[in-house]
Amino acid sequence: MSRKGQIAVIFMSVRTGADANGYYAAAAAMEARAAAQPGYCGFESARGGDGFGITVSFWADDDSAKAWRDDPEHRAIREAGRDRWYSRYELCVARVERDYDWVRG
Repeated sequence: MSRKGQIAVIFMSVRTGADANGYYAAAAAMEARAAAQPGYCGFESARGGDGFGITVSFWADDDSAKAWRDDPEHRAIREAGRDRWYSRYELCVARVERDYDWVRG
């Protein structure tokens, strides 16, 4: 599937290690909530043993990405993240100009 033209929201973070159960529950809830939003196109996520992680969510357009940013439940979870789960994070928003994929077949 081509992602050309989609909006990529790139979230890079370092976890504190605090409240792992709360973090995983919140992450699962946000994944389900995001998937139900208009314009949601999927996500990819990875986290290393050092606590550094990257999650990229994909959106059909900028308005959809902004609507997710402004979602009240998502906003509340972001605040909890600042309070408990992250020592730092950075977020970048980009439009996908090209994409390539390969699958072993």
